[in-house]
Amino acid sequence: MLFPPHSMYNRLYVYYLDRMDLPRVDDPDHIGTWIEDDNAILFFHTPKDDLVRDICSTSGSEIIYQADLDYQDWEAGTNITSFATKTLAVQPVWENNKGQYDGFQKIILDPSVIFGSGFHATTRLCLETLELVLNQSGEKIESVLDLGTGTGLLAIAAAKFGVDHITAVDNNPLACEVARRNVQLNRCDAQVRVKQLDLKSEIPDIGRYDLVIANLYKELLLTLVSNTEFWNAKMYMLSGFIVGMEPELLASFPSREIIFLHRGNREKWRLWLLKKKKAGL
Repeated sequence: MLFPPHSMYNRLYVYYLDRMDLPRVDDPDHIGTWIEDDNAILFFHTPKDDLVRDICSTSGSEIIYQADLDYQDWEAGTNITSFATKTLAVQPVWENNKGQYDGFQKIILDPSVIFGSGFHATTRLCLETLELVLNQSGEKIESVLDLGTGTGLLAIAAAKFGVDHITAVDNNPLACEVARRNVQLNRCDAQVRVKQLDLKSEIPDIGRYDLVIANLYKELLLTLVSNTEFWNAKMYMLSGFIVGMEPELLASFPSREIIFLHRGNREKWRLWLLKKKKAGL
């Protein structure tokens, strides 16, 4: 995340360590620590070879690899800048677009090194579909569960569109930190609660929510949709898959209980908007 003296991301200095139980990193150039598969990935604004060697010596860990890359390369070559949907403007914290998006709902976002800045096709699909559902569909949505929240963008958007009860879930501790920071930046604390949870081992109480958003990788989607406990909400927005993955996903959930409302597409990616049939229909 961005803290003084840093006001934007330029170079990323990345250190991949072979264990996750590291001492706290107290350095002004530290962007964050990503935990993945029992390993830790440390991100800094400047080179930190000596500091990381000290961390390794203290924790008994070793550097698997390290890298120096441009922030835009980390974002798959995408320049993270402001953009707008029909009614919503999303602005990275380092940009000032005074007057450019007058009349739009505004979201200020620190994307850090986390998925979900709004530039990946699936995130943008979900954002535009969420806008459609909450602003134009006539559906009464009072609660939203965002699975794999990343930066928290979709949860914050739901709050901006008037939803009062939103839970944003991610397994990545750094994603949860970034999402909480973005919730605070957008003054949505009263509406959005961020929770760290491993969906492979635990599913939230789905029945408490009107809309479930799941923009996830295919294997995790398959795990969720194959579980009968997943199908207790009113509506679902699923994304994170391409055309060739659709038959396998479709075969894994109770199609007789589900109505397809919309099939979105952007580039090679797909989105399904689903509604559960009422009992007796």
